[in-house]
Amino acid sequence: MSGTIIGTIIIIVIGAACGVLLTIAAKVMAVKTDERIPLVRECLPGANCGACGFAGCDGYAKALVEDGAAPNLCVPGGASVASQIGGILGVDAGETAVKAACVRCRGDLDATKAKMDYRGIESCAAAKLLFGGSGVCTFGCLGLGDCVKACAYDAIHVENGLARVDICACTGCGACAAACPNKLISVYPSSARVTVSCSNTEKGAVTRKKCSAGCIGCKKCEKECPAQAIVVENNLAKIDYEKCTGCGHCAEVCVVGCIRPLDIEKAKQ
Repeated sequence: MSGTIIGTIIIIVIGAACGVLLTIAAKVMAVKTDERIPLVRECLPGANCGACGFAGCDGYAKALVEDGAAPNLCVPGGASVASQIGGILGVDAGETAVKAACVRCRGDLDATKAKMDYRGIESCAAAKLLFGGSGVCTFGCLGLGDCVKACAYDAIHVENGLARVDICACTGCGACAAACPNKLISVYPSSARVTVSCSNTEKGAVTRKKCSAGCIGCKKCEKECPAQAIVVENNLAKIDYEKCTGCGHCAEVCVVGCIRPLDIEKAKQ
């Protein structure tokens, strides 16, 4: 028998032996996966938004089964998904908070203006790197739609140069908020009744020159709030939602109209 044939046989035998050993090792060392994990994963919407606090839907499914995470943390899935998960795991689904995003800016093309003709990459993040964007207000919406691209539910669009949220379609996942380089988008609970639609912290006179809809820090809302739930800090009105009663008086007295009513529950009915 030639050396070539003998060598070939030896290689075949060694390969077969390695295959048997690997098969045995795979069975002995295999990490058993709870069969409930894929069942729970199928219930989740697959947005991978991270609103639950875990690394995507896969991470949340694993945490639900192995670590006993609360079944009502999936904001996009809402009560329906929580109920399904509760049924699989045999636990109380609990109440699911209704949330929605809101853009803290009213600086559309009618309220503010451009300082340059931007012709770069159609991205808010890219535009921000070039002198803070094309608008005279560097705190405002850049209007190039990074938030639109991030939204998996078609709930936010750029209209007249300003991002606007469709509360009825919004799930409150927060993907748009994470994508906004100016951090203009916040996710509010259904208990929030008003929002300050401005993020400019410059002095009132400066803000007014740049945007007719911006907060001028006049403190009228602060002085007239019956619950003392609103204060002006760094020339910008801020609401303490733990104190706010939702009376809406601050929106009524705001001289520039940047404080707006917000009724998430009613919009989602």
